[in-house]
Amino acid sequence: MYITNELFIQILAAFLFMMGMLIVVQRRNTIMVLMGIELMLNAANLSMVGFSHYLSQIDGQVQVFFTITIAAAESAVGLSILINLFRNFGSSKTGEASILRG
Repeated sequence: MYITNELFIQILAAFLFMMGMLIVVQRRNTIMVLMGIELMLNAANLSMVGFSHYLSQIDGQVQVFFTITIAAAESAVGLSILINLFRNFGSSKTGEASILRG
């Protein structure tokens, strides 16, 4: 069976997205959850670049630049939340942060 480059890129993007989703669902460590979210965003970026190359348009590649910018901001906010969780609760596990303080 012959697989074209476009199909291989989409299969790889789907595999990376599923790996990221598996990490987000299974792990309780906040750092691992953030890494899984970043992996899913990068898989979506790979898929957009693959489709834009297949369609010979630059729209998907331009969209990837915006997505990378949003992902960087999301990482900064996520890491700051993680630092505050660790300071307040002494742990970076997601289950221990469910207590709301007023």
